Amino acid sequence: MVPAARSSIAAIGSVVNMRPALSARRAQRTASSEARIRILFLIDNLTVKGGAERAAAGLACHLPREHFDVWLCATREVEAPVAQELSQAGVRHLSLGRRTKFDIHHFRKLVGLMRAQGFDVVHAHMFGSNFWGTVLGRACRVPVIVAHEHNWSYSGDRVHVWVDREVIARAASTFIAVSEATRSRMVSEEHIPREKIVVLPNAYIPQSVPHGGDIRAELGLEQGSRIVTTVAVMRAEKALDVLISAHAQLLLRCPAAHLVMVGDGQYQEALERQVADLGIRANVHFLGFRRDVDSILRQTDVCAMSSDWEGMPLFALEAMAAGVPMVATSVGGLPEVVRDGETGILVAPRDPAALAQAITDILIDGDLAVRLASASVARSEEFCIDRVVPRFIALYQDLLARVGQDPLSSQPPPRIV
Repeated sequence: MVPAARSSIAAIGSVVNMRPALSARRAQRTASSEARIRILFLIDNLTVKGGAERAAAGLACHLPREHFDVWLCATREVEAPVAQELSQAGVRHLSLGRRTKFDIHHFRKLVGLMRAQGFDVVHAHMFGSNFWGTVLGRACRVPVIVAHEHNWSYSGDRVHVWVDREVIARAASTFIAVSEATRSRMVSEEHIPREKIVVLPNAYIPQSVPHGGDIRAELGLEQGSRIVTTVAVMRAEKALDVLISAHAQLLLRCPAAHLVMVGDGQYQEALERQVADLGIRANVHFLGFRRDVDSILRQTDVCAMSSDWEGMPLFALEAMAAGVPMVATSVGGLPEVVRDGETGILVAPRDPAALAQAITDILIDGDLAVRLASASVARSEEFCIDRVVPRFIALYQDLLARVGQDPLSSQPPPRIV
């Protein structure tokens, strides 16, 4: 066993009494024939920025309340805008208030909640919560445990690989991968049995924020300016330095093109220095974090992604729904979203020349842009929340039926929120 993993598992004894007793609360619900699935979503943080966090909150908010009693627990913090969204949707939520990975004692509150509420399903998201949700869920005898992998690099972390394979995959009822590419990596790199993994995509959820204004006017641009937009947390795997290099090449053919970079992160200062060194500050705009992304996209000519790896990026779904052609690297789950030559153009990663050429092709060929945009809107329907939620409901019901505890088995099909 990996030493770090051994010490984490040993610490669980200080958090939970491992006695295998059936929750009294679940027994009462069974006796009273309460025909709702009680589900707990578990995630490290609930912020307005992260893709996995937005996906988890969106799913929780769109499960039909007549059939689901929904709770959401963040082991660290819940940001105020997300808390408000959850409350408006009738999702009960709480934060454990952890500050570091060593704050294990905070999980006593989670154990108490699991035992008091008698959850039918625990649906955990991302590595840390997948681990704790699986281990503590089993200790509290939750019938169904779902671990949700939103993607990572699958390299350089032996503990992560070992825990995924030997703890989470063994103890969870199923592992969800957000793309076929993610499942393939889990099988080939982590040696998790393929039959243990089900693929369910992220969903596009329209943003419930006021529409923004004229982005060209905001940036002081002429109305004829062409806008290339990317939305990302500025991390290493997003390879935004490649996109900036591509934009410098793009300007040689399309001098009226402007790169709009929405988001922030630890690499922003380095990217700003790169822009200055290339002498293209007038054509690259760092907007920081924005909640009016849908509005910005409706004013965008081309969207671009330069990532080294991806799972199922929400930005790609947002671009399709807005009818904006996408140029993206052919990595991870992106080819499962962006159909090359149909809804966008795919290029090899770390190739700024190819990225620049693909963006140029769309900007100068109006017919191509219109064709890609139209196909994008049509394809986006497959990923809308109303299409994706029933697939999760079917998974929950199937897993509960396997253990003979599906409260909805005699109910009409759930109506999606």
